[in-house]
Amino acid sequence: MKPNIHEARGPQLQRGMTLIELMVAVVIGLIVTLAVTSAVTFGEAQKRTTLSTNDMGQSGAYGSYLLDRAMRSAGSGFTQSWDLGIFGCKLNVSRANAAILPRATAFPAPFQGFLGGAAGSANLRVAPVLIGAQQGIDGSSDVIAVMGGNGAAGAVPRAIRSMNTDYDTFRLDNTIGLANGDMALISQVGTPDCYLEQVNGANSVLATPNNDALLLGGTYFKAGNAALGTMADSGAAYFTPLGNVGATDMQFQLFGIGDNRTLFSYDLLNSNGSDAPQAIVEGVVRMNALYGMVNPTTGAFTGWVAPSTTATDPYYVNNVMTTPLTARSIAAVRIALVLRSSQQEKADASGNKVAPAAITVFGDLAASLHKTIPISADEQNYRHRVVEFTIPLRNVLLLPTT
Repeated sequence: MKPNIHEARGPQLQRGMTLIELMVAVVIGLIVTLAVTSAVTFGEAQKRTTLSTNDMGQSGAYGSYLLDRAMRSAGSGFTQSWDLGIFGCKLNVSRANAAILPRATAFPAPFQGFLGGAAGSANLRVAPVLIGAQQGIDGSSDVIAVMGGNGAAGAVPRAIRSMNTDYDTFRLDNTIGLANGDMALISQVGTPDCYLEQVNGANSVLATPNNDALLLGGTYFKAGNAALGTMADSGAAYFTPLGNVGATDMQFQLFGIGDNRTLFSYDLLNSNGSDAPQAIVEGVVRMNALYGMVNPTTGAFTGWVAPSTTATDPYYVNNVMTTPLTARSIAAVRIALVLRSSQQEKADASGNKVAPAAITVFGDLAASLHKTIPISADEQNYRHRVVEFTIPLRNVLLLPTT
């Protein structure tokens, strides 16, 4: 037999990476990391841009919805009494026996410029819609006033026969359809003032057949109102139902742009007891509006008119609200909202920014109605969007021709 021969072998040689190979691997890893990081960063930037753009779209849709809902009901409850001393009358309102209208001070910010400040705010008159041209806090946006109720009791004006010496009880032609807490405007042709009054919450006589007495009281009642008594005793005053205080279905509001690109509303009746405006939509940088006019004799649409900043112009807000026939001829409102995104973006490789140097609204109308809105160099780094919409004032459109 052959002997076993074992071959002697040395230890297995092991070979590592050279420095050059290691450096190549590091470079490849860095390139891949950079590519992934760039893709993630680009995707996140696109995501933020998309979200910011979507926010603009939602803000525009919500803002137009709120304004549309308010203005479609403008004049509800009192438009049928427009020629009974209501259109153009100075609005007198008391809450908890304290006068809130007319005001002794300017409206709170951002509405302090509406009607020209403190002196003008004391002269607020009744009209379905009023546009204060460039009376916003920025000196460029408009302020819009909307007034209306819900047409309670058919919005039928009732003749007032007399008032008692305590100034808290009317005698009407009838009280049919009226309920406790109902609100009404008291007006008289040729009398500059009109009064918002509330039916007394404890008035059980409303349930009594053929009762023509109407007791006043509650939140919106001012005791000892001799001027109201004089009007009621004239035999020419009218009681026009507006709504019910418990239903909070009356809206006497202002809309305008405030600080931080926000659309605000303000309740002229202080329904919740607060004199503070409410922020309702973010991202709105500008609001402008036009009047849509009809011929009150024929009912035909005559065209769009811009509210004026000139005190002698018939479409200056103070003149519109003191001229009943002009207010009665406003049958639509066209509104332009300019919105701005919250996401700042860089210019492209050619230096072009995401927003133009100026935006034009109402561009499809006559050139005289175009409104050019400049965009500052810094603001051009943000996306902008324009939302335009037209709102018919259905209560005015339903009026018979004069």
